[in-house]
Amino acid sequence: MPIPETQLDTWSKQGSVTQSQNTYATIRGILEDKAAPYASKSYSIFLQGSYGNDTNIYADSDVDIVICTSSIYYDDTSALKPQELEAYKAKWSKGSFAYADFRKQVTSHLIAKLGTSVKPGNKAIFVQGNGTRRDADVLPAAEYRRYFSYGPQNTTDYAEGIVFWTDDGTQIVNYPKRHSANCTSKHQATDGWFKPSVRILKNMRNSMVDNGYLDEGTAPSYFLEGMLYNVPDENFDTSYSNTITNALNWISASDKEKLLCANEMYYLINPTSLVTWRIEKLNAFLAAAAQYWKDWHAR
Repeated sequence: MPIPETQLDTWSKQGSVTQSQNTYATIRGILEDKAAPYASKSYSIFLQGSYGNDTNIYADSDVDIVICTSSIYYDDTSALKPQELEAYKAKWSKGSFAYADFRKQVTSHLIAKLGTSVKPGNKAIFVQGNGTRRDADVLPAAEYRRYFSYGPQNTTDYAEGIVFWTDDGTQIVNYPKRHSANCTSKHQATDGWFKPSVRILKNMRNSMVDNGYLDEGTAPSYFLEGMLYNVPDENFDTSYSNTITNALNWISASDKEKLLCANEMYYLINPTSLVTWRIEKLNAFLAAAAQYWKDWHAR
């Protein structure tokens, strides 16, 4: 017996918005302080993750905030032709400001303003919530450019992303703005079915973990969102039951090695990348979801 439409409809609903908005506004105000040590630098502040993409569910807690400096940028020029690379290097100059400087300044400023509620982590800076503010992760990052071409007369083409380094020096590059924009386009192309369907999969995953069908950490929300992004628009039907069934069946039958992340800059599946899913975990999720769907009537 499949999961009833009423349950899927409940799972499709968006989680808390007001408190998340207040959290973002409060921390953004602190980060934009004109007395901050990085205030003279160029930077932007934006959301990433479930709340930023309108796919948050009631169980989601953290608000994910990026503060990205564009006073410097890092790059990937591996796709440039030799003459393009030569032209690029001729105009490139090393900056006097580095990512490590920016991260230290953001961290020290948050600690000065919020005290012991700020806990620097391996990637982001955790800001503990209180009665009016949710937990938040603040990620200091620098602009990143993956170049496809470089030349005069507006022939330069690159994808803009962000880059940061973990405590052990590992570089991580991702494209949260592209991810968000592509998910919004997908939502529009599916007549508003995409984002509620993401929320259903996230709630379904949580219930599968709670009921012993799936190990915690097997199917992070970011990868579920990326997985569903690949499903062709025509599979998003006139009911949640049909949509979820169509989507899971399509993914199960697909060439999983060709699935893309929602940012379309990486394949969704890779055995070593820090920003992609592992094939065994995707398969474990699909198998557990199929069994959970069949077993629903016995719960």
